[in-house]
Amino acid sequence: MDNFQTVLRFFMNQKATIGYSFMALLTIGGERVFSMVSFQCPCNHDQNFAYGLTFLLGPAGVLLILGLFFSTRLWRLYTGCCLNPMKLCPRGNCFGSLRVFMNIFSGACVAPIMWLCVALLNGTFYECAVSGLDDNLVVDLFCKNKTLKCREELARVPCDRSKLTADERMELLLMFRAQSQILGWCIIIIAAFVGLLGTCYTNCRSKVSYLQLTFWKRYVEKEKECFDTFAADYANKLAERNLHSFFENNDPAPFPFPNHRAWEEISALHTFSRSEQYYSTLQRYVERTDRDFTPEKRPVLDVEHGIEMH
Repeated sequence: MDNFQTVLRFFMNQKATIGYSFMALLTIGGERVFSMVSFQCPCNHDQNFAYGLTFLLGPAGVLLILGLFFSTRLWRLYTGCCLNPMKLCPRGNCFGSLRVFMNIFSGACVAPIMWLCVALLNGTFYECAVSGLDDNLVVDLFCKNKTLKCREELARVPCDRSKLTADERMELLLMFRAQSQILGWCIIIIAAFVGLLGTCYTNCRSKVSYLQLTFWKRYVEKEKECFDTFAADYANKLAERNLHSFFENNDPAPFPFPNHRAWEEISALHTFSRSEQYYSTLQRYVERTDRDFTPEKRPVLDVEHGIEMH
């Protein structure tokens, strides 16, 4: 039993690494499926570049959008910002909101960068896109010291319809793939270097020590897990209370519930202060002595979403 708990604790501590590894495997598998099943280079000057670039950048754009869409931090920051623009710049601190958004955006970029790296290291999409370029610099680079037929058949090199000899075609394919792999490794190196610099800068600017920062991260994770569990349990109790009142045809029992202002306060951006030592907006709110316990008396109907907000 102790060994099982040790293994479980290890996986819980390394869940970020495991998640990124799983994401990398999915990216590699997805790229192979695209390359083998759906990707077929048209092999003509008019369509090669657009077709290859679409398969190279299209999935990366979709992964970026999905990463932003499923980011709870993004929606926590921007929910209701049209009704209350001060949420974007609380107390005039626009830089704080911009910094949070950059952190969210950098986290959402992990999957797209993985896709670009895997796709470029494979080289299939890149060779199709580059072979369709009509730019003289690109054509001269690949067809230098070659016959005029190389310029005419460059777009057909990714396919078997090229009229070039097998040696010439293989030489051009190797050049395409070499450039693609070099570009892929450049992206990997730049991403790793930027990630290292960003981590160093963040830790250097940290207002707390490394151990306290580690505790802070653990607390935020545990608070989120407990909030999800407690919210589900509390919602279940509230639903049961309302259903009992409806089917039994009696007045509902009193049920304590945070008011709208309380929800707004715990959803705000958190800024750490050495004098307060609060690790989240929820902790700051519950430890206040002037909390407002007044319940909302007038429910507001949100017609667009069909829900009631109290």
